[in-house]
Amino acid sequence: MSDDKLKPLREKIDTIDAQILDLLNQRARVAQEVGHVKAETNAPVFRPEREAQVLRKVADRNPGPLDSHDVQLIFREIMSSCRALERRVVVAYLGPIGTFSEQAMYQHFGHAIEGLPCASIDEVFRATEAGTADFGVVPIENSTEGAVNRTLDLLLQTTLSISGGLSIPIHHSLMTKTGTMDGVTRICTHSQTLAQCQVWLRLNYPQIPCNAVASNGEAARMASEDPTVAAIAGEIAGTHYNLGVVKAHIQDDPHNRTRFAIIGRMLPGPSGKDHTSLVLAVPNKAGALYNLLAPLSKHGVSMTRFESRPARIGTWEYYFYVDIQGHVMDEAVARALDELKDNAAFFKVLGSYPQSL
Repeated sequence: MSDDKLKPLREKIDTIDAQILDLLNQRARVAQEVGHVKAETNAPVFRPEREAQVLRKVADRNPGPLDSHDVQLIFREIMSSCRALERRVVVAYLGPIGTFSEQAMYQHFGHAIEGLPCASIDEVFRATEAGTADFGVVPIENSTEGAVNRTLDLLLQTTLSISGGLSIPIHHSLMTKTGTMDGVTRICTHSQTLAQCQVWLRLNYPQIPCNAVASNGEAARMASEDPTVAAIAGEIAGTHYNLGVVKAHIQDDPHNRTRFAIIGRMLPGPSGKDHTSLVLAVPNKAGALYNLLAPLSKHGVSMTRFESRPARIGTWEYYFYVDIQGHVMDEAVARALDELKDNAAFFKVLGSYPQSL
């Protein structure tokens, strides 16, 4: 009886699937035409502001029952596949395979890209600066441990710009080759991850030494080859390296998240909902910081992040990393930054880019 009821519904789904397939290929053919036009002017394949606008639009138009976030995930993959018909974008990230940086990369660009795993954050910057990669993905801030200082230092020096950003939840699992802690003599993971799990580790395995390695993915790789090593990494890494989970979700903060920056050589145009990131320094005089930031209030520009970092020149001076709402081409932002620049001892726009969805 149930088959009699299911058969017409399945036939209806098959018909709809055929229509979806036809529409997808119609979209792909139009995307190819767009690619031909771009080629005439050497325009970039990936336009962050355009894709952000498309994703916001489909969420606004979504009547349900599908969740708008899920609809955006589907459309991101559609855009990624259509983009690949022009050329596969190459994206450098902190590797090896299985890191949260890789997860962030696919979440931002979709899967129809070529990922380039790098051994360090420095190498992600070098590969992108050299043109080996079109973009790079680097961690910039963790909700538990704060700023990723190496990324901040490199953003200060690089000629690259931030062209996007996103935040993803970070869930750490303790994993081994056997799925147990039998014979384990050391626990390996990235230094930031050790800090994010230090309370749990101290309570559960205080007798086992913890070693910092280049990345969580590298820890998972090591554990896959050595049964005396336990890795702390994401479950994606564990699946890739065929590890067994000893204990899932061992991070001390259940709401742990990491924010990533997308770096590249392009400057996105306004998308309608943007952030601008700056690095500033002030003259060494009373009230300098207050006077520096006053133009933001004057022109109604909201500041969403403020982070200080020692200038490392031995004189107790600081760089200030600031995020504001809006794009450098927005009138209010442009006026505020013109005034701010006049008051700053150092001023650099790291990028204007679409707000993360």
